[in-house]
Amino acid sequence: MIKAYGETLVELGEKYKNLVVLDADLSSSTQTAMFAKKFPERFFNAGIAEQNLMGMAAGLATTDKIVFASSFAMFATGRAWEIIRNLIAYPKLNVKVVATHAGITVGEDGASHQMCEDIAIMRAIPNMVVIAPSDYWHTKNIIRYVAEYKGPVYVRMPRRDTEIIYESEEEAKFELGKGKVLAEGSDLTIIATGEEVPEALRAREILKEKGIEAEVVEMATIKPIDKKVIERANDLIVTVEDHNIIGGLGGAVAEVISELGDKKLLRIGIPDVFGRSGKADELLKYYGLDGEGIAKRVMEFIKS
Repeated sequence: MIKAYGETLVELGEKYKNLVVLDADLSSSTQTAMFAKKFPERFFNAGIAEQNLMGMAAGLATTDKIVFASSFAMFATGRAWEIIRNLIAYPKLNVKVVATHAGITVGEDGASHQMCEDIAIMRAIPNMVVIAPSDYWHTKNIIRYVAEYKGPVYVRMPRRDTEIIYESEEEAKFELGKGKVLAEGSDLTIIATGEEVPEALRAREILKEKGIEAEVVEMATIKPIDKKVIERANDLIVTVEDHNIIGGLGGAVAEVISELGDKKLLRIGIPDVFGRSGKADELLKYYGLDGEGIAKRVMEFIKS
């Protein structure tokens, strides 16, 4: 996913001469180094100063620039939140905050770097759009979309590469505020976002072996949320995310369901705890966020 981001920035740099990219001394990790190499005059390294990074991004956006600002999710959103709120979102400036290394799968870096609260704090900001791509091709289409979108956007990506869900760019079509049904099922609906989409599809196959037909919906846009796809979902909805169950995708879906009043909800994610150090796959299994863990939680919920 992160490689797709870097590649697409270079592509967009050719198309938009007013596109600039900023980073906080992590360009080799966020892959914005690709853009820096191609367009050094339009790349700005703010150093390890994320608040300055967002302030610079805001200033550049006032000069009719398309601005992409990147760092790790913990620093981009956690350390610089007040600057994003007051200098970017409040005046509705054209800044795209694209954060990498989000969620528990940052892995061995541990709790201090495992940003599992970013969806919650970013979607609480007025004027802010929140998006989480699910694979390589999906990322490319989303970055292209947000470059053309006028206003502030937060795009969230994990550290690791996820498996390919879509076979082509055409198949990975993105529409803002629209959930996408990836698999049909009449017993329950799994709504997943970001890197948990492949795990949700894996859980579906496990459940199918047990005679349970699960619909799988990819919810790439967490804000604005697709209320219609939630409304037409099965009576049992299961949300899956690499994020705290408070305030993230599960919280967003819960808010919609509370207005509908006729559906049950199971939220699967990080259970309001700080993370632990470990390999990404081990952590997904530990927190029940792999396919097997998701299927197990669903079965337990149905039987309860």
